[in-house]
Amino acid sequence: MRPLTFRKIFFQCFVLLIILFFVVIVALKFGAVPVSLYALGRDLLRVLLGQSSQISSDYGLIIQNIRMPRIILGIIVGASLSVAGTSFQALLRNPLADPYVLGVSSGAALGAIVSLIAEPHLALPPGFEVLLTPLCAFVGAALTVTAVYFLGRRQGQIDSNTLLLGGVITASFLSAIIVFLMSTVNSSNTRGMVFWLMGNLSTSFQKSIYWFLAGGFFIAAGVIYGTANDLNILLSGEKEAMHLGVDVRRVRFVVYIAASLLTGLAVSVSGAVGYVGLIVPHVMRFIFGSDHRTLLPTAALGGAIAVVIADTLARIVVAPNELPVGAVTAVVGAPLFIYLLRRRLA
Repeated sequence: MRPLTFRKIFFQCFVLLIILFFVVIVALKFGAVPVSLYALGRDLLRVLLGQSSQISSDYGLIIQNIRMPRIILGIIVGASLSVAGTSFQALLRNPLADPYVLGVSSGAALGAIVSLIAEPHLALPPGFEVLLTPLCAFVGAALTVTAVYFLGRRQGQIDSNTLLLGGVITASFLSAIIVFLMSTVNSSNTRGMVFWLMGNLSTSFQKSIYWFLAGGFFIAAGVIYGTANDLNILLSGEKEAMHLGVDVRRVRFVVYIAASLLTGLAVSVSGAVGYVGLIVPHVMRFIFGSDHRTLLPTAALGGAIAVVIADTLARIVVAPNELPVGAVTAVVGAPLFIYLLRRRLA
């Protein structure tokens, strides 16, 4: 294994950061109401200089209160799903594994739906209601990935085909439960839940929620990155990794919990944005290689870029209306999934 060069990984991440910066500028500019680059640059400079009061009310509403929050949300969601997908693919040694295909997103969505239904009937302490949905989404994701993992084990080893089939069946079962639960709520809430389940970044949160999401991402992603060397060794198989001194049970437990937390955080605020955890790791692996010491950070940045682009397209394709961002990612992700499936089974 090649020694990690800080300069190399810094350069790779720096290039992706530059791409992300230009993608954010494009996302801020385009929408139902176009904003000129001059006005955009002027207002952003005023924000950086602490002169927000000089920004016109119209542009301030569009840029600061509508577009920028959903861009930040898209960055966190894309990075979380991509890191989770990379982790699942490494642990399960299956290139088709990702939170959406394995049913983890459906489990997180079910947990979030249960919390949304139960919240009005619970006497929660002040401030705790904000954490209820992410917590229930994490529990749903963790239980789902545990169930799928045990479904995929045969004679003490992971069987990729059985695992994939178990994930698809689990996702279908959980989706049926979600539909049943949604049929029991008031009709006024059903349309919003359906749109949310298809992937939606238009929800606005308090600033504390964004800090909570960012903190959760950095903690979980940092924990996974700490096992990057072990994930590289695990690619050769669990028995081989154990012979090389890797504590497979510890790595498996830590990465599963952290990846489930990332999935739960993402799904709790955006709904099920499919195929991001499948597409991005493969693209980053093709460009930068399969070493998880560079793959994990580049996948995080690549996922952020992909979701921001998808959300921008969702806002402008049928403007002034908008599409669910999950529909845009599915248009690209579903054909690629079929290609990867046929290539693996060939």
